[in-house]
Amino acid sequence: MTVLASAVDVTGPEHTAHRAVMLGRLAELDAEHAKALAGGGEKYVTRHRGRGKLLARERIELLLDPDTPFLELSPLAAWGSDYPVGASIVTGIGTVEGVECLITANDPTVRGGASNPWTLKKALRANEIAHANRLPVISLVESGGADLPSQKEIFIPGGALFRDLTRLSAAGIPTIAVVFGNSTAGGAYVPGMSDHTIMIKDRSKVFLGGPPLVKMATGEESDDESLGGAEMHARTSGLADHFALDEPDALSQARRIVARLNHRKAHPDPGPAEPPKYAAEELLGIVPEDLKTPFDPREVVARIVDGSDFDEFKPLYGPSLVTGWARLHGYPVGVLANAQGVLFSAESQKAAQFIQLANQRDTPLVFLHNTTGYMVGKEYEQGGIIKHGAMMINAVSNSRVPHLSVLIGASYGAGHYGMCGRAYDPRFLFAWPSAKSAVMGPQQLAGVLSIVARASAAAKGQPYDDEADAGLRAMVEQQIEAESLPMFLSGRLYDDGVIDPRDTRTVLGLCLSAIHTAPVEGARGGFGVFRM
Repeated sequence: MTVLASAVDVTGPEHTAHRAVMLGRLAELDAEHAKALAGGGEKYVTRHRGRGKLLARERIELLLDPDTPFLELSPLAAWGSDYPVGASIVTGIGTVEGVECLITANDPTVRGGASNPWTLKKALRANEIAHANRLPVISLVESGGADLPSQKEIFIPGGALFRDLTRLSAAGIPTIAVVFGNSTAGGAYVPGMSDHTIMIKDRSKVFLGGPPLVKMATGEESDDESLGGAEMHARTSGLADHFALDEPDALSQARRIVARLNHRKAHPDPGPAEPPKYAAEELLGIVPEDLKTPFDPREVVARIVDGSDFDEFKPLYGPSLVTGWARLHGYPVGVLANAQGVLFSAESQKAAQFIQLANQRDTPLVFLHNTTGYMVGKEYEQGGIIKHGAMMINAVSNSRVPHLSVLIGASYGAGHYGMCGRAYDPRFLFAWPSAKSAVMGPQQLAGVLSIVARASAAAKGQPYDDEADAGLRAMVEQQIEAESLPMFLSGRLYDDGVIDPRDTRTVLGLCLSAIHTAPVEGARGGFGVFRM
């Protein structure tokens, strides 16, 4: 009775056209991901391999359990900036000896693995995910420390990386560092502040100041090995807990450390789950190219939840927001999905009630964004849209169950907030290539600026230049359109990655599994004052 029926004609011209547009966007996305995979480029990759070293993702692959997935996070970090795509570090979640871990790996082919401002932001986001979900952290270290030309943007906020490691340890979340090469200056504190540290013979170099700096500071002559080599730290300083002969040996030792952690999930895995009734491939043709064209989000829900089984909540009330209960890879979830884009008072109140119910049931929430924001206009202002929108945002802000957000279409204005955008601390937030997010749509924003400028000219009794206005509007629309696109937003870490729609169920399943490593508990009251 509750299995969703699909009305999509997957052989029809509309679906075919939408699919073609999505495939084009995915090809563009693949090209940008390839830049991150290429690291520092062929020259530096060849040099790195010539030293007998593995690449960052090869190290991760050897660390993980065979044939298990790796959910890479923020692969487009630094996109559109002066720094390489990927920000010279790989972060993600993978399984080691049956334990889900947060893994970070410096990419030494990019400026020796030096950290730039986006590296810092990406690493801090990874630590945040580890702490919220109680995931052990494994740092695969090979970095020359801060990228010195950009030190003014790294040095002061960068101390949070070391603070995070100590707080993770204090919270009982294990931290492990495997040092593959240089770990100098501030980078020396990563192995220094981790619970477990592995160093590699003739490869690991850990010191606060290398031989040149020591010579300048004290006049002392020294060499890498006596100053910070693996054998010295294993035999003399005691910084190294484990001494490895080579990279595979170091990764094998890291796996053994994880096997002995006795780290347990707060919630057991639910076991096999029934797949959706409809193919994930069909998701490519659901979202129209023009986001002003409405689509039924139930078509998305039907292709990601177990058995396409969905118990809708208040289906006749506030119909432009779909809410209901389902399971996803066996985990219970509540789903909030925008239908016609605009959030009215009824939708806002419905959402607030639904979020409260999810907290009473300790049920994680999945938000599927396609909203232009809360409705404006005299009728709606008089009807209380501000207080009702505030009620929804209050509920989202004070909800304690984990939130997962996926931007599948538009995510504009305060609707982005009410649907748990980045500022509202979703455990994970991903975007489809079709998504757009900004304070409002490009045409609306340009139009508002034009109206304000025209009114200003009239108030001063000055003539208005319509030709200049048309040029300004076109320029603003182009700028806002570019700044609304998912690759731009992902480059600034406003999401955790842009994903292929066909992977949505898998990505959400991996996230739900990671989330359930920590206790899942809802708020019992404590929602603040709801204006009625």
